[in-house]
Amino acid sequence: MTAPPLHLAVALDAAGWHPAAWRAEDACPTELFGADYWTDLVIEAERGLLDFVTFEDALGLQSAAFHRPDDRTDQVRGRLDAVLLAARVAPLTTHIGLVPTANVTHTEPFRISTGIAALDHASTGRAGLRPQIASRAADATHFGRRTTPQLTDEDVRDPERIGRRLSPLFDEAADAVAAARRLWDSREDDAEIRDAATGGLVDRGKIPHIDFAGEHFGVRGPATVPRPPQGQPPVMSLAHARVPYEFAARVADAVWVTPHDRAGAAAILAQVDAAVRRTGRDTRARPLLRFAEVLVFLDVEPGAAARRKARLDDLDGAELGSDAEVFTGTPGELADLLLDWREAGLDGFRLRPGALPHDLLEITCGLVPELQRRGVFRTAYDATTLRGHLRLPRPASRSARASRTDL
Repeated sequence: MTAPPLHLAVALDAAGWHPAAWRAEDACPTELFGADYWTDLVIEAERGLLDFVTFEDALGLQSAAFHRPDDRTDQVRGRLDAVLLAARVAPLTTHIGLVPTANVTHTEPFRISTGIAALDHASTGRAGLRPQIASRAADATHFGRRTTPQLTDEDVRDPERIGRRLSPLFDEAADAVAAARRLWDSREDDAEIRDAATGGLVDRGKIPHIDFAGEHFGVRGPATVPRPPQGQPPVMSLAHARVPYEFAARVADAVWVTPHDRAGAAAILAQVDAAVRRTGRDTRARPLLRFAEVLVFLDVEPGAAARRKARLDDLDGAELGSDAEVFTGTPGELADLLLDWREAGLDGFRLRPGALPHDLLEITCGLVPELQRRGVFRTAYDATTLRGHLRLPRPASRSARASRTDL
């Protein structure tokens, strides 16, 4: 049986995922906080027919340390708000999915659901959501309403230990996503009448309160935005250990994992499957797509990508470290790796370009044509929504289902 087409996405962040990428010869450091920079990147990703792009975000400045701020001034610090950035790009693109990161530890579910619903309308059905917890205790000081666990140097050496320490935040995040999903369903698809002749703008009976009551949130609703074009924008999460695997199994449509070889991919997917079983999720009714992350440096000339990465390492003063596999090579060699890892059971990949725009262009102009030649990647978009690209059906509104049940 022919394998389904490979899913391919790109993670956009600053000048690239190498901390010295802003010093690369073709980098655009003066443009990082301008809309045109991001628009050009997303348009290029769409030209390459990718499923979606993601926008990184956080509630504090980037840091060389996972768990605490630093005072470095030789690396990019600061980002544009990911949801607002995606909304700015949306009208200038037509097919590619747009998945911003949104913090769910210090942001209310009502606000997140509204922002993503608005993005889905602005993009006519191409929005997604990457919910993120605030893993750094320092982020809480920006809000002054609560504290969160302070991870130690020993904690951050072990993803499982991080997951255990932050487990309450993941539980809260699951509540936040559940509330957001209920809000997306709080207005039926045909609740908007907009009949000027009769004066009927909405059918109030099709906009019920959700009265969501979770362990961490109580949200009355309903949403102030009409139901998103996709019904439910896809939710995606990055996971490295048991607790975040269970979070993905509970709330996500796609999980991003970080293996370092094919055997590691198989072992991680077995852990994801175990998390699915523990949470009782029926993947026939609610599929969970599995993407692997790879941080890539690509050049057509053999050895050029490794030399380019080594130069950036020298500029930064340290060899690049990452939770994901760091690949240096040609587009053909990366295609070999992706198709090998895919045999472990992966549905696709989220690639992190080491330096922008260089490595994004190598993905769209080198990797994509290579995958197309091998018959494993689309040659044209065949859907107009993110759910369509991911082969996820559009779900019916829970409000509508409840109304039919009451009849």
